[in-house]
Amino acid sequence: MKIGIGSVIVGNRGTTLDDLVNEVKAVEAEGFDFYSLPNIFGHDAISVLTVAGRETSRIEVATGVTPTPPRHPFAIAQQALTAQAACRGRFVLGIGLSHKVVIENMLGLSYAHPAKQMREYLEVLMPLAQGKPASFSGDLYRVNGALQIAGGTPMPVVVAALGPKMLEVAGRLADGTATWMTGVKTLAEHTVPAITKAASDAGRPAPRIIAALPFALTKDPNAARDVANKVFAIYGQLPSYRAMLDREGAANPGDVGILGDEAVLRAGIAKLRDAGVTHFLASVFPADATCIERTKAFLKSELLA
Repeated sequence: MKIGIGSVIVGNRGTTLDDLVNEVKAVEAEGFDFYSLPNIFGHDAISVLTVAGRETSRIEVATGVTPTPPRHPFAIAQQALTAQAACRGRFVLGIGLSHKVVIENMLGLSYAHPAKQMREYLEVLMPLAQGKPASFSGDLYRVNGALQIAGGTPMPVVVAALGPKMLEVAGRLADGTATWMTGVKTLAEHTVPAITKAASDAGRPAPRIIAALPFALTKDPNAARDVANKVFAIYGQLPSYRAMLDREGAANPGDVGILGDEAVLRAGIAKLRDAGVTHFLASVFPADATCIERTKAFLKSELLA
């Protein structure tokens, strides 16, 4: 199982493009396997990683995740393959449907039939991501075309798939899933079996399973959990994440975090590996004044172990 880290500065007021690129460079220098950048309401994640890809040489970089409803699949394929060229083959496109409150209330777009929207989106996107022409005629998209991007080698595409329908779509058409707020029990009993079966039934390779969870090295896990509940409070309210927390039996976002001393963190990582997770994305947060650096140091030691 590979270990990566998510951006710890992306939501900070005043974070610049240079700050984000320097963060990617630092994460690479620290030895992590991959880095993930969310696409929220700040810098465009694909664009940032395109720049960062030119200034790094080893680390895999992923969007975690770019919303699909505002972007046509042909356009996002062109942008992402350009990022792949800049990264020299180290770019992973993570996509997702976002949330109804964002797509309908903020952007004024339809959020109807989300599984159908993702299925048709992938029917167009996946051939393009593999350097092949797209030819698809559906209810939402009708595309016939190809891209010619030098250096735009085939790139992995993962979907923020949480529920059964989306896991089936992702397993059948995409290269894997990127989860958030999905606990170890749910990953082992729901996520991994569902997407793995869908991929197998479709004759596709075993899927990439990226699991992101709050992660903190601390002597006071109860205090860290309280901080996590505040930092990640919104995710306990959004329906898709709320469903995963409920499935896990977790009242709040902090309840699915891996929080504690070195032994607790090692045990948590081992449980993720046993559940079938292929890539663990540590969402390190400021549980106290020195938690981020302390937790990153622990993770670096695990990479060298």
